[in-house]
Amino acid sequence: MSDFAPDDGFRRFQEFRELHHREQPLLLPNAWDHASAAALAARGFRAIGTTSLGVAAAAGMVDGAGATRAQTVALALGLARLDALITVDIEGGFGEDPGDVAALAAELADAGIVGVNIEDGRADGSLAPVARQREVIAAVKERVPHLFVNARTDTHWLREAPSLDVTLRRVEAYQQEGADGVFVPGLVDDDSVRSVVEAVGVPLNVLFAPGRVSYDRLAELGVRRISTGSLLFRAALDSAVETAWAVAHPDAPVREVPSYGEVQALAERFRG
Repeated sequence: MSDFAPDDGFRRFQEFRELHHREQPLLLPNAWDHASAAALAARGFRAIGTTSLGVAAAAGMVDGAGATRAQTVALALGLARLDALITVDIEGGFGEDPGDVAALAAELADAGIVGVNIEDGRADGSLAPVARQREVIAAVKERVPHLFVNARTDTHWLREAPSLDVTLRRVEAYQQEGADGVFVPGLVDDDSVRSVVEAVGVPLNVLFAPGRVSYDRLAELGVRRISTGSLLFRAALDSAVETAWAVAHPDAPVREVPSYGEVQALAERFRG
């Protein structure tokens, strides 16, 4: 049974959707466990996503292979208790049958999750057939209308020579089936970003690429959501290793880190 009344789920969905239609793009940081999500919420981020790479790597598993369903669901059910709007990366849906993907989406929505990412990239580097993705998106939106479906295409992520025409055909098809937003990781050049923005009537989400494109420039181009993806998880790994190294190498710089008590307090950040 759901912990949340239907009207509460719809209200939170509406709030999350409205964050994609403000003057500035929604900056969506991506967490990989309760502590990282709770710390982001404590810093003031109203909406938080999950990173499939972070979830998989933390469990000693490979990302994008559809093997982390249990870990993803367990994390999502825990994060739904936070006072934040949580959207979950479910890779390709953890199943080939559109009905099974829709059932998973309904389970997450019943727990209080406001959105999901569904991608068309496959573990072998290919793209799922457009028809299959359309069926999945349509099934999810029919089952859970108040869940924000961010339809991701990996045309610029998995291919060395991405085709903008292929990208446009896919995002337009996903929009037609009810996707609330489209996500094109790897899309960074001005002309391509502008072309996708102009082609679709739903918010465009791109992945932040340090050193390649700025938040302000993406805002100027019309991007409505900017995700950090696995960036924060990778930065945390680097910081942990460098901090350990600095213990035995006193000349190495060490940033100030949260106290024991501050981290303990993150466990208490549940929705009231």
